[in-house]
Amino acid sequence: MEASAESQQQLRPFGSEHSLLSRPDGSACFTQGDTTVLAAVYGPAEVKVSKEIFDKATLDVLLKPKVGLPSVSEKSKEQMIRNTCEATILTALHPRSSITVVLQVIHDSGSLLACCLNAACMALMDAGLPMKSVFCGVTCVIDSNGDILLDPTSKMEKLQQCVAMCQKAAEKIFQFYRDSVSRKYSKMSD
Repeated sequence: MEASAESQQQLRPFGSEHSLLSRPDGSACFTQGDTTVLAAVYGPAEVKVSKEIFDKATLDVLLKPKVGLPSVSEKSKEQMIRNTCEATILTALHPRSSITVVLQVIHDSGSLLACCLNAACMALMDAGLPMKSVFCGVTCVIDSNGDILLDPTSKMEKLQQCVAMCQKAAEKIFQFYRDSVSRKYSKMSD
């Protein structure tokens, strides 16, 4: 039992490759376990007049799923990644320009947001963009026993979602029990 608890507190093996793509100004592929994300950074470059900000660079983040079009989940992750990147990139050094970070999911086996953040940071460093600091992402969840799972696989993440859904469903069933028993006893007292 302790060995499994210890393994839940460790990161899956990770690695990266830099400058894989020739067209972007910087690129990196980050792998954590079986989760792999390819990141490309373009810019600073000319910006569309409609998106131009006079005192800093405009930052766009695009997260592309392995297949299909981005969903609400990807759009939410894009916003979190954009907020993190905006907090670290010295955008004031490049006014009226555009910086674009494109993230392509190659394979998702859990901890996707953390892997996207790590790929983005590696690609920004590869592009040589000036930053206040570097950043990283780490995923952890709390299981039904209250134990913290570090770097969960997608199977573990799905299990946590299932447990949460079952708990909500069980609450409805228990409320039904209470209502049924209450009705029975209120009829008996009449």
